[in-house]
Amino acid sequence: MNKFEEIDRKRKESNARFEKLNSKVYSLFLEMGDATFCDGALPKKTKELIAIAIGAVTNCESCMQWHIEQAYKDGATIHEVLEALEVAIDMGVGPVTVNARFALDVMENTFGKIK
Repeated sequence: MNKFEEIDRKRKESNARFEKLNSKVYSLFLEMGDATFCDGALPKKTKELIAIAIGAVTNCESCMQWHIEQAYKDGATIHEVLEALEVAIDMGVGPVTVNARFALDVMENTFGKIK
């Protein structure tokens, strides 16, 4: 069994375990996903691409796998998925850049004006 099959197996197994425990919150989470990932003002495929980017930024391999597979089923191309990941790369680096700007302010406050 490869890594992707193992993630899929664990997801299905966990879903079944939550179901056996009658987890109301988990059931609502699944319902929320159904309500979220359907065609609306944004097509389902676009929502899946957004979720791929969020999965990358939040370091959720299972999320990325699920949403890449769903985007594929919804007709996404490999280049559309790549662009979603490129947005994630930019958004992942963006906050570091903002924090670095803050660090520059602290450096000036601590060391004096940067020349």
